[in-house]
Amino acid sequence: MPRKFIKKYMPNEQTLKDQPSLKWLGKFLKHPSLWHLNRKSVSRAFLVGIFCAFLPIPFQMLVAAIFAIIIRSNLAVSVSLVWITNPITIPPLFYFTYKVGTVALGTESYHHQIEFSYEYLVSELASIWWPLITGSLICAVIFSIIAFTAINFFWIWQVRRSWKKRLNRLRKNSRAKREQLKSETKID
Repeated sequence: MPRKFIKKYMPNEQTLKDQPSLKWLGKFLKHPSLWHLNRKSVSRAFLVGIFCAFLPIPFQMLVAAIFAIIIRSNLAVSVSLVWITNPITIPPLFYFTYKVGTVALGTESYHHQIEFSYEYLVSELASIWWPLITGSLICAVIFSIIAFTAINFFWIWQVRRSWKKRLNRLRKNSRAKREQLKSETKID
């Protein structure tokens, strides 16, 4: 089930290989683990994707692609999970990581009227940089490990569940066949 669900929404391998922005990776894109949907590659992809999503840097997708190639996780899943941080979720997510960073560093939160402009960001970056980076790294590690573990357990649980269903179906069919054979032998 997890494989079918992911495959339903995942882009084609050839489509990704033909992307101009990924052409420079060339031979690195040929490793089969980057394209297979199995428990190990998908759980690693969640580790990479969620870790990179929490990094307050530009080009998160590129970083996720490079990490995916290095640790042989599913490339498409790794890169797509970076979109957890999108224009809607970035402000609350990075505010949360900033708060985590201030607690971890033992500093006070910066209380100033926040403006959503480039000039404000550049001028105030020095005062918020260390708590933001620290909190982002702490959250990236924690949430990526949680996601990695959860996907592993979910995948194992789902496979066991499908095997139990299959075994029950086989038992039911064999029981029905035995009953049918008994009724046929009683008639004769």
